[in-house]
Amino acid sequence: MTTFIDADIKDVLIRPLKRYSDGRGWLMELFRSDELEGEYLPVMTYVSLTRPGVARGPHEHVEQADYFCFIGPSDFKVYLWDNRGSSLTRNHKMVFIAGESSPSIVIVPKGIVHAYKNVGNNDGVVINCPNRLFKGKDRCEAVDEIRHEEDAASPYKLD
Repeated sequence: MTTFIDADIKDVLIRPLKRYSDGRGWLMELFRSDELEGEYLPVMTYVSLTRPGVARGPHEHVEQADYFCFIGPSDFKVYLWDNRGSSLTRNHKMVFIAGESSPSIVIVPKGIVHAYKNVGNNDGVVINCPNRLFKGKDRCEAVDEIRHEEDAASPYKLD
């Protein structure tokens, strides 16, 4: 069985989001093309809601990089495992909190197994701006996803 080391993973970008607040409410900049390398430029955006105690993943992508925006109103425990054969940080694992208490952008390169779990008491919203279209142009391709959720022997475990 694969053993993972708790350590940073090369090419994963975690950036805090700044909340600009005034009497009307607040605003966060989620994406700026001048702060992102070309290989991670989004081609679509979607939003998902995850109920308290529910996890999404673990899974990985062959070609897609994810650009997650964790803004709240709940917190998520984010899990990343470096599964890339040629990576200097292969078999490294990262676990951290992102969301209401730590608004963050998390860029997950292709080949990084990832999952997140809503660890708060509220429904949580996640925005994703991946660099590949879901199911390709006109939704005519296979989904770029290797799922590990149902594999009892998977080394990718959430606590």
